Amino acid sequence: MHLPALALVLAGTALAATNSKNSTKPYSTWMASSFLSKGQKINNHYVAAVIHGGIQKAATTQNDSALLSYVSNAVSSIVTSNGTLIGWNSTYYTLDDQRIGNNILYTWDAEGRKDDKYVIAAKGLREQLNRWPRTPSGGFWHRDPIYTNQMWLDGIYMADTFYATYTSYFEPDNTTAWNDIELQFDLIEEHCRNHTSNLLKHGYSEDKSTVWADPVTGASPYVWDRALGWYFVALVDVLEVWPTTQASYSKILSYFTTLADGIQKAQDASGGWWLLMDEELAGKPGNYIESSATAMFTYAYLKGIRLGLLNEDYRKTAVKAWDLLLDEFIQYEKNGTLSFTGTVTVGSLSGNASYEYYTGVPIVINDGKGAGPFMYAGAEMELAGLE
Repeated sequence: MHLPALALVLAGTALAATNSKNSTKPYSTWMASSFLSKGQKINNHYVAAVIHGGIQKAATTQNDSALLSYVSNAVSSIVTSNGTLIGWNSTYYTLDDQRIGNNILYTWDAEGRKDDKYVIAAKGLREQLNRWPRTPSGGFWHRDPIYTNQMWLDGIYMADTFYATYTSYFEPDNTTAWNDIELQFDLIEEHCRNHTSNLLKHGYSEDKSTVWADPVTGASPYVWDRALGWYFVALVDVLEVWPTTQASYSKILSYFTTLADGIQKAQDASGGWWLLMDEELAGKPGNYIESSATAMFTYAYLKGIRLGLLNEDYRKTAVKAWDLLLDEFIQYEKNGTLSFTGTVTVGSLSGNASYEYYTGVPIVINDGKGAGPFMYAGAEMELAGLE
């Protein structure tokens, strides 16, 4: 970002410096400009896509012209004039790399659907899904060849939100495509949903060959909060674009509302959620309230209410979570910027998926997987008139 543009984005930030959550500056754009001040690079990696997605939501909600210009230029910079997505490998199959498609489609749509280079780039990502390695039941492998026959909640967010948005824009009557997207959710629900808690395990191995796979369901052993957060966000985001005329709409909606109930019941008295959300693990040594999923849940609840998918009873749940984010996970810097704390670096099913693994992963500051969803949540709080 050029220095004059950065200065414009940051204008007024120093004036907003405060140690109180009672600031009049919108938290969504405050966090967005703060992240830019720390230096950001956009590429086709999902973390950059999530950060820039957060900036997009913040800028649009607050009609912040400087941030809107930044986002437009950033996305444009990774798509060449002939529609080539810089850094993307069309023969490397990892669902994480599908996430940038949402940013591309957002920019194309927000700017009047005029620039064909975005359509070409998005079409390349979409056509890759036609070649994607699948489980015997038809589910997208999370990554080839590392995670053969595995589906993770994370992957639903990375790929199927893009798949659904693309279909809604270019092929809204393509029932085959909608059925395929539905299948991805169905498989995750079949193997990962606990019908007592209404929560879902992190992922599953269809051939049950992985060391952590349940011998009956193939599911991994724990409910990891951020994976569940990605999935909750994926449900509300696809429902926003899913045609209500499709027979599958009511089923996807039921997945969302049932999960909303389970997550609400798992909320800690503090307003947040435990890293590992299985009921018996609350308060267990090593487990802790984690920030990225708390932000994701806040966003999905508020957006679900705004879209008329959830009832008003969930607003208190979301606001309580938001208050915790401001009280415990926002760090007010001396230069007037914000930092976001309490985010676990990663959670993977590459190892044994043990309790010790999940709780032993480092917690970091200013991780985009937390700050991006915080911007999502902030934008929804502001749309609801709650901030």
